Amino acid sequence: MKVGLADTTFSRFDYAPVVLRALSKSKPKVAVERYTVPGIKDLPVACKRLFKRKCDIVIACGMVGKMPIDKQCSHEASVGLQAVQLSEGKHILEVFVHMDEAASEKELAKICEDRARKHAQNALMLLFDQEQMQKRAGTGRRQGKEDVGGLKA
Repeated sequence: MKVGLADTTFSRFDYAPVVLRALSKSKPKVAVERYTVPGIKDLPVACKRLFKRKCDIVIACGMVGKMPIDKQCSHEASVGLQAVQLSEGKHILEVFVHMDEAASEKELAKICEDRARKHAQNALMLLFDQEQMQKRAGTGRRQGKEDVGGLKA
């Protein structure tokens, strides 16, 4: 299996070491192909290219600025990623962190690290352990923050 990693130069956090470390724990081992682009609106094409390079799943990492135009660009990039997923019939796990998600740079870096690590783990479950993924359904899992737990009827 091959995992694609698409990331950006706009981001203030380098997601790659976190993702690579999480993926390195996979049994069986996965190959990783990385493709870096300037910003989040470039990620859909990066993901499309990674699928053409025979990736089975892609993790798309980006950072969103604080301004309204940044949030609009994030939405457009997300819609583009969804279009690529549908056209390829393969998952893209979107690891977007908004610069206004945290009060401090230290907290922002922690969110980036947590979200990237957990989505890398999700990618491995999607590829190799659908049963484990199903066990997590409805459990309130979060990437970047603490889990909130599921609701009981």
